Amino acid sequence: MSALDLHPAPHAATPAARIRNHGLTEARLVMRNGEQLVLALVVPVAILFAGRYVGDRVGLPLSMLAPSVLALAIWSTCFTSQAIQTGFERRYGVLERLAATPLGRGGLLAGKALAYSLISALQVVILVVVAVVLGWSPVGSALAWLPMLVSVLLGMSAFSLLALSLAGSLRAEATLALANLIYLLGVAGGVMWPLRDYPSALRPVVALLPTTALGESLRAWGEGVTQWWPLLSLAVWTAVLGFVAHKVFRWVS
Repeated sequence: MSALDLHPAPHAATPAARIRNHGLTEARLVMRNGEQLVLALVVPVAILFAGRYVGDRVGLPLSMLAPSVLALAIWSTCFTSQAIQTGFERRYGVLERLAATPLGRGGLLAGKALAYSLISALQVVILVVVAVVLGWSPVGSALAWLPMLVSVLLGMSAFSLLALSLAGSLRAEATLALANLIYLLGVAGGVMWPLRDYPSALRPVVALLPTTALGESLRAWGEGVTQWWPLLSLAVWTAVLGFVAHKVFRWVS
């Protein structure tokens, strides 16, 4: 029987371990928040149930509604929830203090990205199960999976960078109000309704939005159609918002 080693081991955890631990901790904290839980799951599930019975009357049958709700869930979590959470963390000095730990600024942002990616992935799994139970039968082909998955990753990145741009440059109260307003504009701007349903005069404008790109990519996948233009749109938005976030984000209020 080997002797118990009681020698101190003062070295820090590896960067990957620090990011993983922070991401898991932040994900648990977010999901314990009742308001975040409503936004992340209760609202999308309620829309699915309502759409099951009245969706056809408003031009959103379940075959179209289900992938739209997936886009809505990613939009609400990666943008709205993250913007509000980060804004108040910045106001109360949480970001400043965590950035001074061995986690560092890069690790803190990477941990946040991991946390909200995990929450979004859990949302998507739950919502897909609910939609299938309600009668949704996705017909996405093997080829349609690739652009869909890439668009989801790019959409998460673009929405997160938009959230950080707001939360890192405005007061927390302003971030709260503006994030909710932009959330509603995003819902009306391509997340829930197909691009073809908008008036012809508005389509060129709506088509430019990142919410439209993600919504169209998921709806195309649900119908078994391959669309590549949303990837280009989301890639451009990710690059632009990454530059903006780098320029305007401040760690202290």
